Amino acid sequence: MGHAARPGRFFGVYLLYCQNPRHRGRVYVGFTVNPARRVRQHNAGRKKGGAWRTSGRGPWDMVLILHGFPSAVAALRFEWAWQHPQASRRLTHVGPRLRSEASFTFHLRVLAHMLRVPPWVRLPLTVRWLRPDFRHELCPAPPPHMPIAFGPPPPQPLVPKRPAASEADSERRLDLGAKASCTLCARMLQDEEGPLCCPHPGCPLRAHIICLAEEFLQEEPGQLLPLEGHSCSLLWGNLVGQCHEDTEEEEVDLELEEVRGDLCRPPPPPSPPRLPLTQLLSLQEHWTDLLET
Repeated sequence: MGHAARPGRFFGVYLLYCQNPRHRGRVYVGFTVNPARRVRQHNAGRKKGGAWRTSGRGPWDMVLILHGFPSAVAALRFEWAWQHPQASRRLTHVGPRLRSEASFTFHLRVLAHMLRVPPWVRLPLTVRWLRPDFRHELCPAPPPHMPIAFGPPPPQPLVPKRPAASEADSERRLDLGAKASCTLCARMLQDEEGPLCCPHPGCPLRAHIICLAEEFLQEEPGQLLPLEGHSCSLLWGNLVGQCHEDTEEEEVDLELEEVRGDLCRPPPPPSPPRLPLTQLLSLQEHWTDLLET
């Protein structure tokens, strides 16, 4: 559909396939911000950052990954529902795994239905087969705005460090000074509102998030979450993700994956070491969102 790729952070939910003859056919669903590093961790074992369920059972191949999530929270919600379809209220129509059904086939069946129900049906996702020889046709097929790709994900650009608060504020005020009104309603744009801007060069679109949402929903009045719109064929998820792009350093990515790994492990010893505050906050936010899924 000609949608421009949005540079920014990578949030992916992947499917591992076990190649160990003793455990062949086992699968594992996980979240990552760096697929190449994550599969190395799984194959290196729990002590090297891999998950408890995959440790000692490798080699594992990452055969499929979905990316394009606007935030880590959105990807983590998707991951949890894919792991626990029987517990997600969005997937009550998906039947349980059949006795004759391989785990890999079952997970693809669940995935196909996930991509066709809210809220995931309206996300700007890409279904990417990292191992094309594992490719299966999804039934039902993904929506038209979700492309099917092959090979490794495109390299992600380095994310610059966030400038000091005073410098960032002054830069934003200068930027808003040139075009201080909403393209759609002509009202003033306030610094704290975080206007949405078209990423295409030369496009003057700069609008309040509510104004642009209403514009996108004109052809879908029964929906709450926009999908796409505007003359440049913009995906709503890409716009919002670009506006709220995460600019934390790589260490935060590592902490997030480590916390996710801990959720899949057995209970810790009676006196575990204290977690850094950033890990505790990430863990609390994740569990809060799971309760709402």
